[in-house]
Amino acid sequence: MIYSYKYDTEIGTITLSESNGSILELSFKKIEISDNYVIQETTLLHNASIQLKEYFLGYRKDFSLPLNPIGTPFQKKVWETLLLIPYGETRSYKEIAILIGNPKACRAIGMANNKNPISLFIPCHRVIGSNGKLVGYGGGLNVKKHLLDLESNNI
Repeated sequence: MIYSYKYDTEIGTITLSESNGSILELSFKKIEISDNYVIQETTLLHNASIQLKEYFLGYRKDFSLPLNPIGTPFQKKVWETLLLIPYGETRSYKEIAILIGNPKACRAIGMANNKNPISLFIPCHRVIGSNGKLVGYGGGLNVKKHLLDLESNNI
């Protein structure tokens, strides 16, 4: 069973989902609710929402939540690498490609970022173009800029 619950944040309404004690999804968009979903706030979802509030207030720099994103082995490798980007810092797609040992995989890194089901908790907003420009974010570039500004102002 997958439990989902909506929360209002300063960047809009997000939906958090969990199953078997791990966060599966953080969505900025309306999610398709199937028979596998139960709309119910669990202790884990409540704790995740508190950590998000602390993050938006500038008190929290790291999340301490059990995460279980669904993805390919390559995507999971990219997402694990994103977790290493410190709060308030950014890395380029090229830098991430080098870190995972595949320097020509910049485009694939971008696609893995796009498929990140737990953005914010897995900080794909910290990945930028090699020219320093903000590119691609599931919540929109305005949200990406807001998150990066929030972090840079709270270092």
